[in-house]
Amino acid sequence: MTTLTPATDDAVCAPRLTAADHAIGADAAEVVATTLKALADPLRLRMLSAIATTADGEACVCDLAELADVSQPTVSHHLKVLRDVGVLTSQRRGTWVWYRIAPDYRGAVTTLLDRFAPAALEHQRADRPPALTGLSDVEPELVRLAGSLAERVRGTDPADALRVVRESYTALARRGGMTAHLVPLTEHFARQRLVDAAAAHAAERADGGTSAAARPPQVLFVCVANAGRSQLAAALLRHYAGDRVVVRSAGSAPTGGVHAAVAPFLAELGLEPDPADAADAAAAVAYPKPLTDDALRAADVVVTMGCGDTCPVLPGKRYEDWTVGDPALASPSGVRAIRDELDVRVRALLTDLLPDLILPR
Repeated sequence: MTTLTPATDDAVCAPRLTAADHAIGADAAEVVATTLKALADPLRLRMLSAIATTADGEACVCDLAELADVSQPTVSHHLKVLRDVGVLTSQRRGTWVWYRIAPDYRGAVTTLLDRFAPAALEHQRADRPPALTGLSDVEPELVRLAGSLAERVRGTDPADALRVVRESYTALARRGGMTAHLVPLTEHFARQRLVDAAAAHAAERADGGTSAAARPPQVLFVCVANAGRSQLAAALLRHYAGDRVVVRSAGSAPTGGVHAAVAPFLAELGLEPDPADAADAAAAVAYPKPLTDDALRAADVVVTMGCGDTCPVLPGKRYEDWTVGDPALASPSGVRAIRDELDVRVRALLTDLLPDLILPR
């Protein structure tokens, strides 16, 4: 005869979801794993990166054969693997086959190259600093900061300042990375947003005459992580133009810090900001920050680098898309080449914006 034992609290609680309920489905996992297996080859990843950053978004076998000392048939084999899983498409024109990233995979490839790959490299750095923690109760500090900004940014309502400060702190915290300097960075970011909002509001009220022409042009550089290309471009423009142009940079999905490969080149331009120094104006350029509507509305020129699909298009703005390689994944000489290419583009932009500006040779 079976003896019944009294039910415990755990026994009578509602059924819990199992691991299988939370996990990706078996069929979906098989498809994803097949695609990831196709990507899991160093040469294929380099080929994918090269195709993604060409000016016209395509490359042929002869172009990609330069990446490694392998034969063209070997290159064709690797490209076929990526094409078979749907990551690449191909088109024959004459005697050559041209490869492009499949439209359905463009966003995923951007995430892979601009977010996942740099994170994997950063994790392997032996000298990466330990994670730091911020304030346990940050609200009083944010309230104090909002009050200070409301006094310093003319025409700012205290309630708006507090809302922007809270939103800025949350947005920066979501990037990941170290949190020890979150409050000083929040001050930089929130002040920038309040200034941009005031500038956009003034521009909307202006009749397009003298008041609009008198203010310096504002340029916004946008990439995915705001940790490499957009940082370099902003630093170069700031270096050449000084305060004659208002420079902003932002990311559609900002990371926790500037890429290690980029930092030395920012230092060459005099940007070694201390994020704890709220008076350091350079720090407003050299830390990753989210793309905001305020920055877009205040900008006269918006330059995108690999995130054109996610950057909203507003009327009355000048938009340019610069297809430039990602320095986070490049060799030191590759980063230098990317920096030099950005230098040429920045100079051309400044020649158009400030015809009287004398640029060094």
